[in-house]
Amino acid sequence: MTMKLSFDGDWRATVTDDPLHITPRFDGASVRVMRYTDVMERERFVVDTFGSQHWLWDAPDVFRFDPAGRHLVGVEFRLPEESASAEDAARLPLTPAVRPGGLRADEVRDFRHEMCTVLYRVPGDAVLTCLRDLDVLDEPLEAPIGIAPDVALLVQHSTVVGWSLTNPAQYLTTAYADPDPNPPSPATRRLLSECLDLITQPVILDVDDGDPAALARLRAVDEALRSQHEDRHRADALLALISNLVEDYADPPAEQKP
Repeated sequence: MTMKLSFDGDWRATVTDDPLHITPRFDGASVRVMRYTDVMERERFVVDTFGSQHWLWDAPDVFRFDPAGRHLVGVEFRLPEESASAEDAARLPLTPAVRPGGLRADEVRDFRHEMCTVLYRVPGDAVLTCLRDLDVLDEPLEAPIGIAPDVALLVQHSTVVGWSLTNPAQYLTTAYADPDPNPPSPATRRLLSECLDLITQPVILDVDDGDPAALARLRAVDEALRSQHEDRHRADALLALISNLVEDYADPPAEQKP
């Protein structure tokens, strides 16, 4: 059965039988399913494709399509800054089994798809779920469309209302490098959860306010990542994720000279 999906701006695509066979890259703040390996390749990729794309200070979710066949060739999703409350997280409905599939744009036209606003986490962060807003929780979700390994679009009334990433620790890496194919260490999984706590509300607000407990937690995570000998590639990705926080809040102020 042919299934059509609606995106923001009255833009539509048809679900195909061809999901992307590209390993996701997760840097802790965004998920990229792209083949480019540096800035120059990324620029060429954007020029040679169409769809939703970042513009200056505007950062919607990215869906890029090949103009020739109008097939999906890459996506990029950013994690929301706000984590759902425990009460709202408990309302997240169980979703049916994932249906693997690609997308084929109904027309060659750029559009804009707003990024999600709320992040839903499970214990251990085995799955990260991002939804457009809390209203999505009021009704059931349809079968997720698995557009790439462990990456799925969440659909409600044939409209894309979010996305999910399963086993995010597995795909931890920097922006342009492929992740380590070996399983992440238990320490990496634990520190990923700590970092996600630190970069999302409400903990990030405590960090911003200079709360001593939050700053101590930030320093402890930074030290643990620097001293971790195993799984260094993923540890370095997490260090990059919190580097600005460490620089702005955790480093002791330099002593002023008389």
